[in-house]
Amino acid sequence: MQPTTLPQLEEIRQECRRLVSRRASMSAGATLLPIPLADIGADVGLLMEMIPTINRRFGLTPEQIDGLDPQVKRVLLVGVSSVGSEMIGRYITRPLVLELVKRVGVRMGTKSTIRFVPIAGQLLAAGISFAAMRAIGNAHVDDCFRVLEKAIIANLPEKVGVTRVDARVAASAA
Repeated sequence: MQPTTLPQLEEIRQECRRLVSRRASMSAGATLLPIPLADIGADVGLLMEMIPTINRRFGLTPEQIDGLDPQVKRVLLVGVSSVGSEMIGRYITRPLVLELVKRVGVRMGTKSTIRFVPIAGQLLAAGISFAAMRAIGNAHVDDCFRVLEKAIIANLPEKVGVTRVDARVAASAA
C-alpha cells in the first residue's frame, strides 16, 4: 500500500535506508570471502532481493501500480519517467541488475582486483563494496521517494484545498 502523506513517505524512506545499510554490510562481508567472484555473485543476489523489497515497501511494484486508479497510475508513471528510474514499477530481472552493476563497474573492478592485496586490500575492497551497494540502494530509495512525493503533492490541492505553491507546507502539517 502506498503512503498518502509526506510523513508516512519519510518514514518508509528511513526504513528502506536502514535496509540498504544492512544489505551493504552483507555485500562488504561477502568481499572478505576468499572465493573469486563470490562478491559479485553476492552483490547481484542482494540487489535482486533489495530492489523489489524497496519497490514493494513504497507500493511501486508492477502489481501494486496496476491495481491503482488510472488517474493515480498516470501521475505515478509520469513521475517515474521524470525521475528516470529503470527499476521502479518493473520486474527486476538478472539482466536488469547486471546492467545496474555495470554502471558502477569501475568500483566493482577495483574491488575485485584490490582484494588480493593481503589484509589492507581486503578491507579496502569491503569498504568499496559497502559504498557501492549503499549508493545504488539509496539512489533507488530516493527515486521512489521523489516519485511518490510528486504524486502526493499533485493530489494534495484537491484534498486539502490549497494552492500548489502551499501544497508542501500543507502536506508536512498533515
